Amino acid sequence: MTRAAYRIGLGIAALAALALTGANLALGDLNQDEGWYLYAARLVAEGQMPYRDFAFMQGPVMPAVYSAVSGLTDRWGLAAGRAFTALLGLAGACLASALAGRLAPQGRRGAAALVAFSLIAVNVYQSYYCTVVKTYALAGLALAGGLWLLAVAESRRSRWAAALAGAAVVAAAGTRSSIGVVAALAFAYLVLCARRLGFHAWLWYALGSAAAGAIALLPFFLAAPEGFWFFVVKYHTLRESGGLGEMLAYKAGFLSRMVQAYFVAASAWAAIVLARGFGLASPAPAGDAAPRPALGGLVWACAAALTLVHVSAPFPYDDYQVVAYPLFAAALAAAAVRLVAGWKEAAVPWLCMAVLLSCAAASCSSPVNQGWFIGERDRIWWRMKDQAPLARLQEVGAYLRTLAGPGDLLLTQDPYLAVESGMAIPRGLEMGQFSYFPGLDPAAAARLKVLNREQFEALLETCDAPVAALSGYAFAIRSPQIDPVPPEEEARFRAIVDRRYEPVRDVPDFGQAGTLLRLYRRRAGDAGQGAASRE
Repeated sequence: MTRAAYRIGLGIAALAALALTGANLALGDLNQDEGWYLYAARLVAEGQMPYRDFAFMQGPVMPAVYSAVSGLTDRWGLAAGRAFTALLGLAGACLASALAGRLAPQGRRGAAALVAFSLIAVNVYQSYYCTVVKTYALAGLALAGGLWLLAVAESRRSRWAAALAGAAVVAAAGTRSSIGVVAALAFAYLVLCARRLGFHAWLWYALGSAAAGAIALLPFFLAAPEGFWFFVVKYHTLRESGGLGEMLAYKAGFLSRMVQAYFVAASAWAAIVLARGFGLASPAPAGDAAPRPALGGLVWACAAALTLVHVSAPFPYDDYQVVAYPLFAAALAAAAVRLVAGWKEAAVPWLCMAVLLSCAAASCSSPVNQGWFIGERDRIWWRMKDQAPLARLQEVGAYLRTLAGPGDLLLTQDPYLAVESGMAIPRGLEMGQFSYFPGLDPAAAARLKVLNREQFEALLETCDAPVAALSGYAFAIRSPQIDPVPPEEEARFRAIVDRRYEPVRDVPDFGQAGTLLRLYRRRAGDAGQGAASRE
């Protein structure tokens, strides 16, 4: 592929990626997790620590990183958090593309990088989940960067690159705990390849990993060992999927939705497998073999291991794969370019163009971009959205600021309302809809910084928040099993709110899943008891 053609293709792919990112930022559906991630970052910026001062169900790296832009989110709200996430996501796509180039033979690295970038960044599903504020963009950036640094360490015999690779992979695992399996696989790979590499890369990788762990993880464990272990590890194993039939249905649904989201990549992988299985793969010209086939095997293994970890979850959501997909795309791009070049060198540019156009076409036909404009279906009619979800959140945030001042308490289980309005959430509700743990005894709930049944009811009875905001997610979920709250229990909670607060406005089709949001103002005669506060 000529250099000029590569640059043109890369420019087209970059413009498409920016267009998808911008659309997802402005028009993408809200996700409940966005609120409590950004609210946790605000608390960290104020000097608080996850697990010790408030509950947080992921590793501590993300709120630490996002606290650096907390001033921007205080000013611009969720849009600023999405913009920062999008930058991380695009940077991760670039690093994964660079990794694909490292896995490809000399002379075809640009083509492999272009194919990988198209598969990753010109995918509206991947773009959406690397634009909304979740762990995937940051974790994917650190993970792709760690494996790219391993490639650099191999080619240059660089001890520092090996150490930085270990630090990056541990940072990724400290953002999303499932990536811990990659840290172990990479260490095993370096040990097995120590003689071929010619230096103790495994030792430097281990030193970098240990240093990153001591800085990014150990202080949080020492500050609150029970909370750290519960939310980083144990919490994610306590969900239940029901009987065998339900479990298999969840697994099948995960695989089906994953193929739908990544259909171009899945089809290309199937084509490569079939070509090799039927002996259609021609050997590359002499002297043109890939220089690092073992590293390519590691990347494949890491993507497969992450997939197995995710599919083994009781409720395997397909968006879990967002963090694993860039590795799969990098390995796939290198394999596709090698295969096509073995057939005919002149076909490589056509491969790049075919992948780019296929990714663009798949993005145009995705249900994700339909969701930018279309709401729920009414019989045979599709109902258009009258307002983008982010714009509606911004409007509600502005309205809340007319009811209370910055820093005032807001009784809600939708933390993105607190982020958008600049208000605070009562202690114990920092994880929004996941803050209610009715099965815990009072002492355990206090240590974990969540609320059991009695504590939750007491908070509703005594909270001195001047304003409340309850959507369909309020009083709806019992953690850690993620079960629905029984109707009579929910009715009891809402009765307490109705007694102390008067409704002032209803906002239809609000937030994730488009539920009804009801805004309240505390009744004039209610003084509360002041026990529930921000401190």
